[in-house]
Amino acid sequence: MGDKEISNISNTSTAIKELGYIDTITDLLDARFRLPFTNIRFGVDFLIGLVPYAGDVMSFAISGGLVLAMARHGVSTWILIRMLGNVFLDTTIGAIPIIGDLFDLGYRANIRNLDLLKEHYKEEEERGSVWQAVIMVLLVLVVMFVLLIYLIFKLIAWGLAFMGF
Repeated sequence: MGDKEISNISNTSTAIKELGYIDTITDLLDARFRLPFTNIRFGVDFLIGLVPYAGDVMSFAISGGLVLAMARHGVSTWILIRMLGNVFLDTTIGAIPIIGDLFDLGYRANIRNLDLLKEHYKEEEERGSVWQAVIMVLLVLVVMFVLLIYLIFKLIAWGLAFMGF
């Protein structure tokens, strides 16, 4: 085995060990608990999302932080786009009262993102530039956050108008 091959194995092994904390957090967020007498699993993300709007913002921040942590491991731009799409879909639909909570129960964006990261390492794809990826993720998360706040204000305005205020 050459030095380069040993280095690649060592880097992959270290990266997989570092994924342990991401795996633990993801499980806590999306699958730690089970509804009695069913196979339906949920996590803290679902519980946080039950708090209208504020919970959705907190859930977005946590999921965004996980994507940033995953981006630090040098995944490809395409995988990052898919991860951000998962967070965007989870956050956007999750902000809709009741419907969003039910969607969040089944969608589990954080588990989907962890699966993408594991698949990336299993296939031993080329690691991308970490800083470019982190900057891209930060910019997209800021735009998504602004859109989320806008959506929340629109939903509140619609609800107030519907109730005659």
